[in-house]
Amino acid sequence: MAESNQRPERARKGSGDAQGIDQSVSNATNSSSVSSNVNSTNSANSSAKSRGESGGRPRVGGRPASVPPTATPAVKTAEKAAVAKARQEKEALLRADTFTNAPKVSRRTLTKEERQELVKQAEAKNKEAEKLANTAARGRFGRWWARLQSGPDKVTWGMAIVALGVVYGDIGTSPLYTAQTFLSGQGGIGNADREAVLGMLSLVFWSITLITTVKYVLIAMRIDNNGEGGIFALYSLIRRYGAWLAIPAMIGGAAFLADSVLTPAVSISSAVEGLQTLPPLEGLFNENPSLTLMITVVIIVVLFMVQSRGTESIGKVFGSMVLIWFSFLAVVGIVNLSNDWTVFAALNPVYGIEFLFSPHNAAGIALMGTVFLSTTGAEALYSDMGHVGRGNIYFTWPFIKIALVFNYFGQGAWILANNRNPEYTTMKTLNPFFQMMTPNVRYIAVILSVTAGVIASQALITGAFTMVSEATRLNWMPHLQVRYPARTRGQLYIPVVNGVLCVATLLVLALFKDSEHISAAYGLALTITMITTTVLLAVYIWHDRHRVGAIVFLLVFLAIQFMFFIASMAKFLHGGWFTMLLTIAILFVMYTWNEGTKLERAQRRHMQRQDFLPTLEKLHGDFRIPYFADNIVYLTSDNIMKRLDTDIFFSIFADHPKRARAWWAVSVETTDEPFTREYEVENFGTNFLFRVRIRLGFKVSQSIPAYLHQIMHDLSKTGELPQQKSIYPKVDADPNIGTIRYVLIHKALMPESKVSARGALSLSVKYAIRHVAGSPVKWFGLAPYNPLVEVQPLFVSTRRPPRLKRTERIDRDEPITANIPPVK
Repeated sequence: MAESNQRPERARKGSGDAQGIDQSVSNATNSSSVSSNVNSTNSANSSAKSRGESGGRPRVGGRPASVPPTATPAVKTAEKAAVAKARQEKEALLRADTFTNAPKVSRRTLTKEERQELVKQAEAKNKEAEKLANTAARGRFGRWWARLQSGPDKVTWGMAIVALGVVYGDIGTSPLYTAQTFLSGQGGIGNADREAVLGMLSLVFWSITLITTVKYVLIAMRIDNNGEGGIFALYSLIRRYGAWLAIPAMIGGAAFLADSVLTPAVSISSAVEGLQTLPPLEGLFNENPSLTLMITVVIIVVLFMVQSRGTESIGKVFGSMVLIWFSFLAVVGIVNLSNDWTVFAALNPVYGIEFLFSPHNAAGIALMGTVFLSTTGAEALYSDMGHVGRGNIYFTWPFIKIALVFNYFGQGAWILANNRNPEYTTMKTLNPFFQMMTPNVRYIAVILSVTAGVIASQALITGAFTMVSEATRLNWMPHLQVRYPARTRGQLYIPVVNGVLCVATLLVLALFKDSEHISAAYGLALTITMITTTVLLAVYIWHDRHRVGAIVFLLVFLAIQFMFFIASMAKFLHGGWFTMLLTIAILFVMYTWNEGTKLERAQRRHMQRQDFLPTLEKLHGDFRIPYFADNIVYLTSDNIMKRLDTDIFFSIFADHPKRARAWWAVSVETTDEPFTREYEVENFGTNFLFRVRIRLGFKVSQSIPAYLHQIMHDLSKTGELPQQKSIYPKVDADPNIGTIRYVLIHKALMPESKVSARGALSLSVKYAIRHVAGSPVKWFGLAPYNPLVEVQPLFVSTRRPPRLKRTERIDRDEPITANIPPVK
């Protein structure tokens, strides 16, 4: 039915007046029938004509008598009363609109804060340009520095501090448990002689050098997708070279996200357990064994709660702490090295290779699983590149590596000095990191290690945000609400992912209780990510016309990383099954979402102007069908302006045609600039069909109703959209625009759809995930406007069921005998 607060088309034509309440009052006055409603006015005029009267005046010879030159006082009084009553009604209606307080756009395209931010950025850019110009004038080094600062490898002191806080947390906590795990695998410190220690140090040094420095810092970080890193960004660059590349990309991404759940648990719990080594707290922890777990849970919950503030603000706080932490690692290592500098003989890789295959190695090939712990932050370093910039990682990595080497070698020197000390040979759990310090220094170490554990978790959390964002762009995961709390688009926050990671991390703590059991599951999934990243990097290098280099790269790094994987498989029964289970679950989500999207796109069709316009034009002018709404707005992901999605077309004509004064197909794009607010319109030469593309900056709130009202007003002023008026109040509090009905279209698989069991499962899982992940109704601020969610059948292709056979009805009351004549 037509909306009750809109005047019918015939009433508007019958009165012949302009729209509005004041005009209806004048019509009512002329007919001597005072009314505030336009329809009542038209009814009064019609009844007067049927009686052969005109405003109650006598007719002479079938024609109205001449109007008296002056109206009587009674008529004037009635006119004034009618005008006053109409004004009162109009004021009351306008007052009612103010109670909804619906959001509206301002006259300016930028807020005060945004203008100030842009001014600051412009001033900083100008100062930087002046500084670079002055530097370039100082000679060859100045010109090199100017080129560096104007390219993607730009270095700034502020973002370098942020890089310390965001990128290096995971790799910075490796000294907490790597040497401890090594001693446990060798059967205690008494079995760690010089051959074993030098072999372990050699393997650690060359693993960090080859995996982290060469593979990730020097090679992988040169291959970025518009500044973004990570396995999904890498796949986006090479996906055109083969469909099979999606398999290693999906597997690697799923494994990385699975390990992101374990990193906060193992890093923070291992650091908090350092409190047990402090003499004043030993009794407290002995009386309350679960106290460590409780403290870890509190820290993790707080960490996930502050993620919405963005990695830049978090990184600035954490960055200075990481600077202190790595300086502390270096100083403590150097202090212990002062007694035995000969451990630097381990820089020779021969020590590592000989000990790995030596019968003296009690752990066997599983030793490589321990060594792998020293490189666990390498993949996060690549994924977080978009958050801090490549140049800042280049600038800070040498300091990080030197600090790590000093600390690992310092622990090695301490082990050699104390491997015959009976105090340590009988100790149940020995951690060289804490034991190599004096008791007073140990207090500082525990505090700093807890902080470093929190920062390690931050590195993986920010990496997970980036990975999920990239997977969404590839249509491997549902479209989730993304927030950009900082000035650059690379720094993002995804509430759903944050919540899922928090719950999953707490579940890990509930299952494994302490860091010793969590570390048994840690690292297995990450080896899979490193292997798949190696494959994708080799494909890129191959197609970049460095085929010999691609082969060498693939063989060398696959050999190393397969050793890590085989060694880590020893952890499978000790907890590695959990990360593998998480990997399979995430992989299942990505695979089914991708397959479901392919099936939907196979069914999706688009119509050109000559296909849809004649039918819509006929419906628009068919006065027999009442208006469904003045404006019907469809949200679509198709951003091509010259066509119309068939889903929208058939939604208009499904069941009962949805007639409207105007139909709108609206798509929303997010730009790489922070404060973009733009739109463009295609009207197909009509005044009733509009294709709108809204482009919003990544920091701009996507309040579609407010922006759509602005667009309607703009088109109404230019005459492209006919004038619309609302008499009665609406939620949007806009009397100059008619009623608006928002429509969203969802797909559903029909029983007749000819699709495989795998395809049906993919679609069912996709629709279930979409229901849980959220809806555009919330993202675009449509919930207060009661949007209509339609379900349309997904006919990928249909199978024809056999025809029915008609039979004559048999009277059930009579017995059936053999003498029944045949049916003709």
